[in-house]
Amino acid sequence: MCLLDEVIEWSADHIRCRSTTHGRADNALRAHDRLGVACGVEYAAQAMAVHGALRAAAVDAQSAQATPVARPGMLSSVRGLAMHVDRLDDIDGDLYASAKYLNGDASMVLYEFSVGDSSRTLLEGRATIAFANRVPAGAAS
Repeated sequence: MCLLDEVIEWSADHIRCRSTTHGRADNALRAHDRLGVACGVEYAAQAMAVHGALRAAAVDAQSAQATPVARPGMLSSVRGLAMHVDRLDDIDGDLYASAKYLNGDASMVLYEFSVGDSSRTLLEGRATIAFANRVPAGAAS
């Protein structure tokens, strides 16, 4: 399930993505004919995943590695979550998922994130992404 339509901008420590999928009736996260605001965490998590892949590709390009190796991660915690609306499906216009890389190492990374529309923040918080301890077979280390 891909919720994001495009990456608007990114750098080594930030990404901002745009989405229109919150208004779609076939959105996989909808329940009881609505898309609750907590589903915005998934929009942010997908922005973080794209950011991790872009960072890995940039590092691999600098080291002349033929194939980028982006390690799969798992959302392990969300902290300080503030939800400023009840639902996302009734938001007019595009959603913007932003994530700021705060810190990380080989086992986990910490991001600060927000999801908003063109004029306000709809939800925000911090997320920890944990990585598997080993590199998959066949992947460069």
